[in-house]
Amino acid sequence: MARTREDTQSVTVSEAEIAVHWKEEDYYQPSPKFIGQANLTDPGIMERFGLDRFPECFREYADLLTWDQYWHTTLDTGDAPFWKWFVGGRLNACYNCVDRHLAQHKNKAAFIFVPEPEDEPHVPLTYQELYVRVNETAALLRDFAGLRAGDRVTLHLPMTPELPITMLACARLGVIHSVVFGGFSGEACGIRAADSGSKVLVTMDGYYRNGKVLDHKANADIAVATAAKEGQTIDKVLVWRRFRDRSASSTPMVKGRDFLINDLLPKYAGQRVQPVSMDALAPLFLMYTSGTTGRPKGCQHGTGGYLAYVAATSKYIQDIHPTDVYWCFADIGWITGHSYIVYGPLALAATGVLYEGVPAYPDAGRPWRIAERLDVNIFHTSPTTVRMLRKLGPEEPRKYHYHFKTMTTVGEPIEPEAWKWYHSVVGKGEAVITDTWWQTENGGFLCSTKPALDPMKPGSAGPGMPGIHPVIYDEEGREIPRGSQKAGNICIRNPWPGIMQTIWGDRDRYVKTYYAKYNKNPKSTDWRDWPYFAGDGALQAADGYFRILGRVDDVINVAGHRLGTKELESACLTVPEVAEAAVVPVQDDLKGRVPEVYVSLKPGVAAGKEVKDKVVHAIETTIGKIARPKDVRIVPDMPKTRSGKIMRRVLAAISNTMETGDVTTLANPDVVEQIRELVQGKGKVATKAGPEDIKRFGDER
Repeated sequence: MARTREDTQSVTVSEAEIAVHWKEEDYYQPSPKFIGQANLTDPGIMERFGLDRFPECFREYADLLTWDQYWHTTLDTGDAPFWKWFVGGRLNACYNCVDRHLAQHKNKAAFIFVPEPEDEPHVPLTYQELYVRVNETAALLRDFAGLRAGDRVTLHLPMTPELPITMLACARLGVIHSVVFGGFSGEACGIRAADSGSKVLVTMDGYYRNGKVLDHKANADIAVATAAKEGQTIDKVLVWRRFRDRSASSTPMVKGRDFLINDLLPKYAGQRVQPVSMDALAPLFLMYTSGTTGRPKGCQHGTGGYLAYVAATSKYIQDIHPTDVYWCFADIGWITGHSYIVYGPLALAATGVLYEGVPAYPDAGRPWRIAERLDVNIFHTSPTTVRMLRKLGPEEPRKYHYHFKTMTTVGEPIEPEAWKWYHSVVGKGEAVITDTWWQTENGGFLCSTKPALDPMKPGSAGPGMPGIHPVIYDEEGREIPRGSQKAGNICIRNPWPGIMQTIWGDRDRYVKTYYAKYNKNPKSTDWRDWPYFAGDGALQAADGYFRILGRVDDVINVAGHRLGTKELESACLTVPEVAEAAVVPVQDDLKGRVPEVYVSLKPGVAAGKEVKDKVVHAIETTIGKIARPKDVRIVPDMPKTRSGKIMRRVLAAISNTMETGDVTTLANPDVVEQIRELVQGKGKVATKAGPEDIKRFGDER
């Protein structure tokens, strides 16, 4: 129990409890038109997936796949919490995503590639063409690079067709791929390559970003050198070429190490590689969290359980049919892209859009022009992107004639104000929104409304998915009941097929990070003794819907009141002039820590005291005077990662006069110095405080 003092009163709170002041929003109902065509309309699904039918209920998901050999045990808990799903089964992920669709869909587009320059034509890639290209690439990886089942290979590629082609070629061979987000530095790539033990790096010479061709090949040299320092030798660097007739890089090729894939492929033209039948438990890929503290964690996802889970959730939650045109506006370098651009949709014979560039290039109308031209009817993006497009072009969607039937949000909680714009303007009041909650470690969605069965509620992720049984615990492991208006740590009672198998090479860290907190018997093989600790704070309403309050680490303890930063930021967005908001903790002699608010404004809005006063008033009205910020900083833009997430740790460092660390890999590093001068004034010197002095906020996980 933590005891603090505010004025003369003593306040005692559990560390898991987070003060909650959200008001319940109204329900929005799905349309009869949507319900009439939906994949999931049976309200009995939750009963079929109840805990009394666990784990056999998940056979329903696995039966969406084609198995070389059916499994004999649905879930083996003998080495808890290292769950083994569909034991004895054999299958190949690439076969399930490509080969099995050829008889019926070979001339249908698997992907439509949209280059960033608008004068470059869109490039459709049919399932037949994908099959040919994957086979030829697999032959090259096997015969030239010497890769075999169980080997690891690191992919550092942008959003071009060569990324899913290479992933599927690896899966065809049983090679474990580790995709590093293209916007990460060469050093970050090298650290991950070393951790996975990769001897081969696959990259690209360059790609478009904000109208410029970036020299991506330069990162490969840094990655190889970094991996060598970590004790791992990368023997071969295989380089895809962005342009057919010229190089996109000025970085020289290293003789004997670097090879252009485009020059090698003609040797493998027409070759067919038999898909390797893999054990259901065999690792399919590693996905590294970025490691906001400590080394990045290599989340290891298996073949059978993962593929079954993402196929089913793509079908039932995103409502993907083979006739739909689906656009997940994420990057394949994150788990969202793995699950809901590549493996889930392709397992269903979907047509997916692959967009190379940034959301608002050359202007905020670009996404809606693409949607109109390609007749996209399913849209999937992050609240970060929603807020960005709302800021840059709030009326742009109204100019274009597209119609979405479903829209998904992913990655972080979406504030009700942003949700309502997404629904009414982007979705034109027609689309059903699935506000999903899950994590890199989880493989697929954990909480979401079922789009034809559950009403939507702005700001709420909804109930647990079929077969997913969330629970909210306080710090001592006591369950916090629904409707109590008390928040705590959201956990999952039971395993599920999409859950990671382990942290690559670090079993102890896996147990300690995700399971040790609420486990009372480390020797138990009963799954009931191993609730999964997600690290997020949440509240469950009386209707069973979960509202995710953000990372537990992001909670600010103000004189004993634990305030969730997401709730504070949501209050800021109710101010009409505010486009984006970020809240960070600042040291305070009396209260320990207090919030400091950063906001960027909508175009044409003048910065001034009036806007600051409105923000303070919104926070005090919505939450209370205890949440009054130390200051409201109006900034020209937020420091953001290449994937668009606000780097709150940079803002926290500025507010606390600390060193901001390396910001060169940000999408807009110049804005950091502008904000620092605005907050600290010119000439201020940062302290040498260590990371323990301030929590890190908002890094990619």
